[in-house]
Amino acid sequence: MQQRCMNLEKLFNPKSIAIVGASEEDGKVGNVITKNLLNLGYAGEVFLVNPKREEILGEKCYKSIVEIEKDVDLAIVAIPAKLVNGVVLESAQKVKNFVIISAGFAETSEEGKKREEELARIAKENDLNILGPNCLGFIIPKLKLNASFASGMPEAGKISFVSQSGALAVAFMDKAAKEGMKFSNLVSVGNKMRIAEAEVLKYLEKDPDTRIIGMYLEGIKSGSNFLETASRVAREKPIIVLKAGKTEKAQKAISSHTGALAGSDEIISAVLEKAGVLRAENLEDFFNMLNLADNLREMTGENVAVVTNAGGPGVLTTDAFFEKEIKLAELGRETKRKLEEFLPEESSLENPVDMLGDAREDRYEKTLEIIGEDENIHSIICVLTPQDQTPVDKIAEKIIEFSAKGGSACGGKNKTAKNVMTVFIGGQRVEEAVKKMRASGIYNFSYPEQAVRTLDNLYRWEMFKKRKDKIGENLVNPKRKEKAEKIINTAKAEGRTALYFSESRDLVEMYGINAAEFVEIFSEARENPRAKLLENSKSLALGFPAVLKVDSDRVLHKTDKKGIVLNIKSKKDLEKAVAEMRLGFPGSRLVVQPMAEIQTELILGVKNDPMFGSILVYGLGGIYTEVFKMVEFLVPPVSLAQAEESLLKGKLKFLFRETRGQKAYNLEEIAKILVALGFLAGENPQIREFDINPLLVYNNGKPVVAVDVKVLI
Repeated sequence: MQQRCMNLEKLFNPKSIAIVGASEEDGKVGNVITKNLLNLGYAGEVFLVNPKREEILGEKCYKSIVEIEKDVDLAIVAIPAKLVNGVVLESAQKVKNFVIISAGFAETSEEGKKREEELARIAKENDLNILGPNCLGFIIPKLKLNASFASGMPEAGKISFVSQSGALAVAFMDKAAKEGMKFSNLVSVGNKMRIAEAEVLKYLEKDPDTRIIGMYLEGIKSGSNFLETASRVAREKPIIVLKAGKTEKAQKAISSHTGALAGSDEIISAVLEKAGVLRAENLEDFFNMLNLADNLREMTGENVAVVTNAGGPGVLTTDAFFEKEIKLAELGRETKRKLEEFLPEESSLENPVDMLGDAREDRYEKTLEIIGEDENIHSIICVLTPQDQTPVDKIAEKIIEFSAKGGSACGGKNKTAKNVMTVFIGGQRVEEAVKKMRASGIYNFSYPEQAVRTLDNLYRWEMFKKRKDKIGENLVNPKRKEKAEKIINTAKAEGRTALYFSESRDLVEMYGINAAEFVEIFSEARENPRAKLLENSKSLALGFPAVLKVDSDRVLHKTDKKGIVLNIKSKKDLEKAVAEMRLGFPGSRLVVQPMAEIQTELILGVKNDPMFGSILVYGLGGIYTEVFKMVEFLVPPVSLAQAEESLLKGKLKFLFRETRGQKAYNLEEIAKILVALGFLAGENPQIREFDINPLLVYNNGKPVVAVDVKVLI
C-alpha cells in the first residue's frame, strides 16, 4: 500500500472542499476550519456538511457529501471517530481525497486500532488518499488555503514543514511568525495511515514552491520507502529532520501518542546520514537550520572567516570549529597586509580577526571588504557584542550592504561571493539590528556555537549533493548467493536456528573475511574419526596454547554460559577441558582453535531492523562490547569510501592515527570487511542476525582474523 504512487495534487491544491462536521459553535474544531476556509482568502468553492443544520455562518449546509451537486476535490472530516468510517465509505465514489482531523484511532486503544484498520481497508479498496487520521490538517499559504484548525495564515515562502504532531506544528507556526519564517506548505500527517512522510516527500520533490523541507517525526512508517525517497529528494532539496524518541521512555510515549514504531535512535541516525538528511538535535537546532538554509547561498567551500569586536566571543567561536567539516580559514598574505594598514596595532590579524572593542561601522565595513576579496574564504561570521562605543544599528547596515553586493566588494554573484551570517550577542541593544538583518536575508544566531554548528550541517549537505556514490542495491553474485543459501538451508532442514562454526567460517570466507583455523569435536555417540580428539593429528597440529568452545545454537553467549576455555597449554589440559565441557553441554559439538594473540578486538555484525532491514554494526569488541557500547551503524550497501569515512569519523577513529608511538591500524583492510558485510547482508536476507566477535586486528602487519562468528537464521 505504501509503495503505490499517489497523486496528491488535488489533495493539496483542491478547487473545491467539503467540510464534514462544519459548525457555528465557537471553539469547535469544525467551526475553526469553516472560518479558516471562508475568511482567509481561499479562492475555491467551500461546501459545508452537517445533517443537523440548514445553514452555518450564512452559508448553505448539506446533510451529506453525496447531496452536493458539484464535484468535490477534498473532504475535511471533523466528526466523532465512530462516525468517520461510514462517512468515508458513503462518499468514496464522489471524493478521492480526505483529511481526517478526528482522533480516536490507533493512537488511543485497541478499539481505535481496529477502527483505523477498517478505514485503511476502505481507503485501499476505493483508492482514496487520506491524510491522518488524528491530524491538524494542512496549510498552503500561496493559495490562502488553511485546511486545518490552526488559526491564521503564515507568509508564503520556500520552506515546507511536515509534522507528526499537530500541537507542535501550531507552536512552530507561532514561533516562525516571530522569526519571519515563510512557508510553501505546512502538513500534519497524524497517524500516517495512508499518507506517510515518504508520500509527502514525493509530492514536495516536484513542488516548485518548495526549496527546503523540515520534518518533525516520531516514527517512520515504511523504512525502505522513506530511505529510497529521501535519498533522492535530498540531492535536490535539503531535508532537515527533528526526530523524537532518543530514549526508551520517549519511545514508550511515542507509542501511546501516535501508535508509531520508534526504531533504535542510532539506526535512525545512520539511515538519515545515508540518505543525506540533516538531523537536528533539538528544536533550537531545527529552527536555526531551517532559517539559515532559507537565507544561505550555495556553499562553495569549507573555509570560514570570523570578524569580531570582542576577544572572548572570538575564542568561543574558534572552539566551536573543533571536529567540524568547516574550518577557520588561513587568511592570505595580501589580506593580512591590507588589514594591517588600517586596523589598530593591538588588533589580531589572524582568524578570527579581532577589530577590538572600539570598532565602529567603518572598521567593520573595511574589514569585510578586504576579506570579501580573499578567494580562499567561502563564508563570513560577524560576531558583535554591544559595548558602550558600539553603534550596533550602523554596523548592521554595513553588513547588510556587504551581503547585498554578493558578500564581496566587487558586488554581484561572482567567484568571490561569500555567505554572511551574524552572531550579535545581547538583548534589547541588538534587537532592532537583528530584525533589520533578518528582513534583508541575514540570519542572526544568539551564540557562536549555534552559528558554527548550523553552518557545518548545511556544508555537509552540500558535500552530499556532490558525491557520486548514490544509494542502490548491492551487486549480487549469483554463484556466491547460491552457495550461501545451500549452507543456510542445510541448517534449517536440521531444525537449527544458528550455523555451526564450520558453516559460519565457510560463509564468511566466501566474502573474503579470514577466519581462525579450527577442529571440530563431535558428540562421543557419533562414529566419526574426529570424535577421538587425541587421535586426531590435525587437532594436535593446531598447537598450544589452545581454546576450546561449545558449538551449539542453544549457547550463543559462550562466556556467560561457561562455554569457552582459554589458554589451554597441554594435551593433558585439553583432554580434561573436553571431558568437563561434555558434562556441561552433553551432545553438543566442540571446537578447538589456536589461542590467537590479542591486540585489539572489534565486533562486526548485521542487525535485521524491523523498520529498515539489514543494518551493519561495528565497534569495540570482546567481552566489554555491551559495557562500553562503542559501536557505529551503517546502512548497506556500503562503498569503500563510505566505510573509510565512517571509520575515520566514528568512535574508532583513534585506531587509525599514530598515538604515543603506537602505529595506526590498516584503515583499508577494515573498510573492505565492512563492504563485504554489506554484500553478505544484501545476498542473504534470511540471516536474522550475524556477528563476528571478536575480530582480532593488528598494526604489525598480521592479517585480521575472525575467531568467533555467530550466524542466526
